[in-house]
Formats: sequence, structure tokens, C-alpha cells
Amino acid sequence: MEQLSAMDASFLYFETPNAPMHIGSVAIYDQSTVKGGILGFKEILKNYEARLHMARSFRQRVVRVPLSLDHPYWLEDPDFDLEYHVRHIALPKPGDWRQLCIQVARLHARPMDTTRPLWEFTVIEGLDNVEGLPKGSFAVVAKVHHAAIDGVSGAEMTAAIHDLDINAVPTPPAKPWVAERMPNAVELLSRTSVNNVRQPFKLAQVVVQSVPALARLGIGLSAGKLKRVGTVPRTRFNGKVSPHRVFDGRSFKLSDIRAIKNAVPGATVNDAVIAIVGGALNKYLSAHHELPKDSLIAMAPISVRPKDQQKAAGNQVSAMSVAVRSDIADPLARLQAVFESTTNSKEMTNAIGASTLTDYSQFIPSTVAGLAARLYTNLGLANRITPFFNTVITNVPGPQVPLYMTGARLVTQFGLGPILDGMGIIHPIFSYCGEITISFTSCREMMPDPDFYAQCIEDSFNELKEATSGMEAKPADAAAGLKETLAGKTPKKAASAKRAGPKKAAGKLEEAASLSSSNVTRLKA
Repeated sequence: MEQLSAMDASFLYFETPNAPMHIGSVAIYDQSTVKGGILGFKEILKNYEARLHMARSFRQRVVRVPLSLDHPYWLEDPDFDLEYHVRHIALPKPGDWRQLCIQVARLHARPMDTTRPLWEFTVIEGLDNVEGLPKGSFAVVAKVHHAAIDGVSGAEMTAAIHDLDINAVPTPPAKPWVAERMPNAVELLSRTSVNNVRQPFKLAQVVVQSVPALARLGIGLSAGKLKRVGTVPRTRFNGKVSPHRVFDGRSFKLSDIRAIKNAVPGATVNDAVIAIVGGALNKYLSAHHELPKDSLIAMAPISVRPKDQQKAAGNQVSAMSVAVRSDIADPLARLQAVFESTTNSKEMTNAIGASTLTDYSQFIPSTVAGLAARLYTNLGLANRITPFFNTVITNVPGPQVPLYMTGARLVTQFGLGPILDGMGIIHPIFSYCGEITISFTSCREMMPDPDFYAQCIEDSFNELKEATSGMEAKPADAAAGLKETLAGKTPKKAASAKRAGPKKAAGKLEEAASLSSSNVTRLKA
């Protein structure tokens, strides 16, 4: 039995009926790679059953302390039932992309049963009319509670159900799995008393360690070396969320994203993606006559997980705030502005220390956190106070080699994320096999037209691609071309530079980031 960290437990505390706190993915597989060309649901179940020992999250459930006097514990569930966690449905004909998005949104909207292990996989057949997908493809919609994993630790679950070799056979467990006995209230409360004695000493240590970081931040701000990210404008996405969800996404070549970011020396793939999202939000809100004068602000999670804990369960993340520059219509100028924003945000994070937020999160009071979340929702405070940020953009790198599940090749993968009161849209970014997907989860009341927003993402990408075409050469040429473009001149044609191809995946599959993703073709209704 192992206790949840305060950060892991916080995803349970802050969960409300309208805002379940699970993450997930939509993975699409080509079953033509399976021997015989057909993969049955029973074979999928058998494959999962043979791999349950490869990830602890599969059979661990939460045990809460009486009166929530301390953080809950993970326990090997004595009542584990695989068929409860793996379900099987099919789309009605014609089985197109829009139908799939609607079904995914419905599945993702449903809260999970926290008295069972916190994951669900739903196999969806009938994807017969999705452009670009091989015939007979099927999807697996994964839901895993954020209390169990973050974007990096989820690699353990991805590795458990996938193989690099199409004919791979799962390694049997070293020893038989043994369920744990359910502890009684006296045992849990005795552990709580010991933990409460230690807390004041831990807090004092963290405070002492954070003083130099806060001093560095103050000096940087007063000297003008660091700048605050700016005010967070209120949008339709910053109110109280409903229990209903929408989902959609688009896929692009990773090489195209790299070519875009190369137009601004020093920019990264993340910068290019943020600029695409910023452009999409600009188009969407402009079409609804709701574009704020100031830029929307995104929260970008940062992993602070040490290298020796890459496969550990739970959450070890911090965050930084980034202006997506939705206030700039020109795509090239927006990319430059995003690069400047992320550079400043990284310097702010470095000054404070990325792990500071994680350090302080361990002192979240278990008895107060859940009450605070309920009051925040019941009092409608999301509609009254200034938003903390407008959206979340989270990037989960994936392997650049093909993966197989029960012999079926993974074709593409899109991300799913949680939304909550005050933050009604999230953008998970996945990459896999030379492709990158930009997807979103939002509230149906806030975004009744998700297919239009997905088109905005695609249009924003196309504009950036066209604006940066021919500028991914030498840094000096790119900088000169950008300067002339922003000055209203025609940029000089830069000599074409050799682009580095995707790095070959190195090491074991476990090193691939969790819930990996991508697409081989653009999926469009």
C-alpha cells in the first residue's frame, strides 16, 4: 500500500460532477497487419490480461482515509475485473469522423468510478467512412485518471499494451499477482497521525529552499530582465463548465512544423504549435465577434520528473504561463511574438525553479481542498474572478517508430484532457512516427461548433506554413527575411537548408512518452 502524493490527490479533491479529472487518448489501429486481417475483441482482452503486471496503475485502486484527514492510498484491488475496464462498441453507419468525435466526447464526459482502478479502455469499431484510414480500422478510447498518471509517467501504460515488433509476445510476470487486504479505519488513522507530525518540518524545509528563488525573481523583475506574462482576458471559455464535452483535432507532418519554427532562429516545435493554436483562437473568436484586445494566456505543463523516475506513476509537473498572441493576426509576426513570450516564461520558471510548485503542492490540506472546489463551483466564482489562464497547451512527445497492439499497427493518436470551471478548453499535442496532432477538448455549451474550431486550427497551420515557406534556411537569412516581412517588404529568398529528419527512437519502448500520438493522414469529416 502506497500513499498518493498531495499533487496526485489534488486531482481527486478538485474533481466535481461537471469536471471529472481524467486524461486520455483516441488511438486508431489498422487491423490489416494482424494475421488473417481480423482482430477479435477476445484477442484484445487476452493481450491486455497478459500485460497487467507491466503497469501498476492497471490493478491499483484508491482507498480514502476516514473524514479525509490525510491523502488516500493506492491498494492492489482484490475485486479487479478486467472486463469492467475494457469495453466494446461500434459506430452506426456510415461511421465517419464526426460520428467518432461525438462518441469520444460522450465517453470522455462520463466520470469514473473511483472505487475501482482508475482507467477505462473502449474499443470502437465501424470506422468505415473516415477519410485516410485503412479499411477495417478501429479506435481505442483510453481514460486514465490524472491522479494516477501525468503525461510522462503514462509511458508505463503505453509500453505495457504496445510492442515494437509486430510478432512480440508479452513477458510473463516474475511472480503471481497478489491482491492486498483492505485496511480498516484504525490502521489508516494511525498512519495519518504519524504523517501529521512530520508535515510542519517538511514545510519549513521547503520555505527555506524557496527564499533564494523568490529573491532571484524579484531582482529579475525589478531590473527589467523578466516580464510578467500580462493580464488574462475573459473569454467564453472562462466560465462555469457543463457536464457535456466536445472533441476534435487535426494532424500535420512533423517536418512541416519544424520548417515553420525554423523561420524564427531559436524557436522550437512548441513555439510553432502555440502560434498555430493562437491563430486558431484568433479566427474562432473573431468569427464570433468576441476576440479580446489582449492576448489569450495558456498554461503549459512542465515535467520535473528526474531521469531515474521516468516510469514512476503519479504526477511530477510544474507549469508556466505563455501568451499565445491571439491578438496578432499576421502569422509570422505571431510566431516571433510567441517565441519572445516563451523565452521570457522559461526565464521566469528558471528563476523560481520549476519544482517549486510541486514542492508546495505536498501541503495541500486534504480536508479543505474538496470543500474549496465545491464552493468554487456552487458559488459560480469562475464567472466572477479574473481567470488564471484561458487554456492549457500540453505537449506529449511520442516515439518515432511504429507501435503495435495485439499485432494491429497504431496509425494515429489524439489527446484528451480535463476541463474545469474557469478553463473550458484544453489542447493536448501528441507526436508519433513523423506526425503531430493538435486536438482539443471543450465544453459543448462554450463550443457548440467544434468542427469549425478544428477547421480554424487547420487554416492557422496553412497560413503559417505559407508565410514561412522558404525561410527555414540559415539562421541569418531567416532573421533577415523575418525582419523584412515584419517591415512590410518582400523577404529575400533564402537558400534551402538540409532539414534533419526525425531522430531514430533510441532505447526501450518505456522511454517513449505516455499516451503517444500522431497521424499518418489528415482525418477530416
